[in-house]
Amino acid sequence: MIDDGQIYPTMDGPAVFKKAVVKFPEVIMEALAKNNMTPADLDMLIPHQANLRIAQFVQHTLKLRDDQVYNNIQQYGNTTAASVPIALCEAWEKGLIKDGDTVCLAAFGSGFTWASALLRW
Repeated sequence: MIDDGQIYPTMDGPAVFKKAVVKFPEVIMEALAKNNMTPADLDMLIPHQANLRIAQFVQHTLKLRDDQVYNNIQQYGNTTAASVPIALCEAWEKGLIKDGDTVCLAAFGSGFTWASALLRW
């Protein structure tokens, strides 16, 4: 197995992308619906910072403006489980999240797990 390189993890990137761009918006819409809200009600979406193309696809799917979505993967890369809290803190420190704002945290991660949380800041 070592000689054949079978001990290294592999990923089917296109398959992950296809699943992520379906489940990510789905879980966000689920949280919004349970609160009688729509994407237009969001002041800020903080997506998991694993892949900028996925985040941009979700933004487009939900028809969110650039100022409604915070991405920092360009500066840090994929910081795995820390990506959402890092991005949330950074957006707040920059004044992009204010008292009373509706903020959605959402992630699609390893093991094909996904979740979201809707916050009143």
